[in-house]
Amino acid sequence: MYFQNIPNIGYNERPLKYPFSQSEITVAKNFFRRYKVNEDVFSLAVFFQKYAIEEGERPETLAEKAYGNAFYDWVILITNNMVNAHYDWPMNSSQLYQTLSTEYTDPFAEIHHYETIEIAQYKAGTIVDETFYNATHKLNINGSVQNKIGSSFVDAIPVAEHYFRENEKKREIYLLKPKYIASFVDDFRKNNKYEKSSNYVNKFLKQTG
Repeated sequence: MYFQNIPNIGYNERPLKYPFSQSEITVAKNFFRRYKVNEDVFSLAVFFQKYAIEEGERPETLAEKAYGNAFYDWVILITNNMVNAHYDWPMNSSQLYQTLSTEYTDPFAEIHHYETIEIAQYKAGTIVDETFYNATHKLNINGSVQNKIGSSFVDAIPVAEHYFRENEKKREIYLLKPKYIASFVDDFRKNNKYEKSSNYVNKFLKQTG
């Protein structure tokens, strides 16, 4: 259903072999014409509701559950500005462990980065380096200047923990409420029609060059 609503673009191709000399047109989907949802719209609870993707849930299974039609999976991806479901959708536990074991020797011991906890002049989550982690720092705590080693207020985040955190963030999405699905699809179709221009062929096709 998604690909049916993507407009086409025609590319001029000149054949390489004699005796052909006239241009030919190769028609392809214009994926450069991307529909992006303004993130401000998510604050409008009338249209969207927050949703936490469940373990093992896929776009098509969620679309079936939310809209009664698995082919509306593209609506979920587009309304959350997901470009590639392979990377933007959360992995299940098995996929996550497989990725970690494939890409890292010991993801539970290898440090991904260092970040502060909230103390004195440092906010929680400030990214620092290993030198900062091992150094001694002067902190003004409740009017008293104290020397503290970085490791006392900086957490060393292992690769595995970082991956788990990032994967959990991907679970938090917005679902377009079912009563607005038809309107959204109609709007998507309208926005993917070409306006007349010098390279206009029809509302679903334009030609380059």
